[in-house]
Amino acid sequence: MSQRFDLGFLGGGQLARMSIMAAQRMGLKCLSLDPGDATPASEIAPALIGSLSDPAAVASLLSQCDFATLENEFIPAEVIREACGLAGFAEVRLTPGIDTLATIQDKLLQREAYHSYGAPSPRAVAIDPAHPDGALREIGLPCVLKSRFGGYDGKGTRYARTTEEFESHRALWSQGGWMAESFVPFVRELAVMVYRSEKGTGFFPTMETIQVNHVCDLVFPSGVDASAVALSAVEAVGGRGLFGVELFELTDGSFQINEIAPRPHNTGHYTLDWGGVSQFEQHVRLALHLPTIEPEGGECTMANILGVEEAGNFLTGLSAAVHEVPEARVHWYGKAESRPGRKMGHLNVAGSDSRAKAIAAREAFLAGWALQD
Repeated sequence: MSQRFDLGFLGGGQLARMSIMAAQRMGLKCLSLDPGDATPASEIAPALIGSLSDPAAVASLLSQCDFATLENEFIPAEVIREACGLAGFAEVRLTPGIDTLATIQDKLLQREAYHSYGAPSPRAVAIDPAHPDGALREIGLPCVLKSRFGGYDGKGTRYARTTEEFESHRALWSQGGWMAESFVPFVRELAVMVYRSEKGTGFFPTMETIQVNHVCDLVFPSGVDASAVALSAVEAVGGRGLFGVELFELTDGSFQINEIAPRPHNTGHYTLDWGGVSQFEQHVRLALHLPTIEPEGGECTMANILGVEEAGNFLTGLSAAVHEVPEARVHWYGKAESRPGRKMGHLNVAGSDSRAKAIAAREAFLAGWALQD
């Protein structure tokens, strides 16, 4: 492939797809790398097939692109660093920075960065498999057990309310690479999309998020402003680019940082239809070191559409949704297979009463999408 590309994406899922759509509207040529041969991104733009853990495969993409970014934080930072060397690709042309990525990839280092910076966050310590009681003495019960590496949508997370429950998870933490962190008695979960670069720093509105089985279900305006705490999370890790910051709101109205993702985020999908700049265009601008746009939009709610066991034609679901709520905007990711719990698409509803309308539209979509007897 001899063509030059303006922007390369490490990963070919729905976040790359929607970012590429934003880039294409700007006239940019994009390339993605993913181990799958039929990905959401490859449906709309050229793609390479290769392992994201293979420095040579990553270097192949970098060598064909002027700038690069990623759609998930699980590509090992050292793989990307090695690939930059192989491709002669200046690290400054990659968003986010590799050192920031390395900090985020280790949840314990992430927590330590917050505490060193003074950003409010739960306490966390490593679990020593040889002396696990030490972590419990420091953190106390109840606590949350997390894999330091990988894990999302609740994967790699367990709860320990008693010493017996902590012991029941021995098969996990005894292998090493786990940490214990203090349990936060939050009243609700929030999220803020933050952007930070030499061209500008700012944030999208603070949104409330509803999780079902640890997967984001609904996102809608929260009525509060947690942007200062969200920005402190990005500053603590030396972040450059776009970041999804998940937070807890406590009973006293204060906020604590849960986790951070250095990329577009599920909780920012509403920006596709809220009337202002989308998180995806902002992401592209940041990756190309272009000026950003001040986010300004109206009320909007996002509802995720997760896979079902017996799925029919998604077009019947789309038709049912927009007949129920004509202003519903359905975004379908083009994934080849529907599996329970898999993020297949989402829908947005802007304007007044958006939350109730989004729920009604999704219910209609799922009813129409299901295989009929």
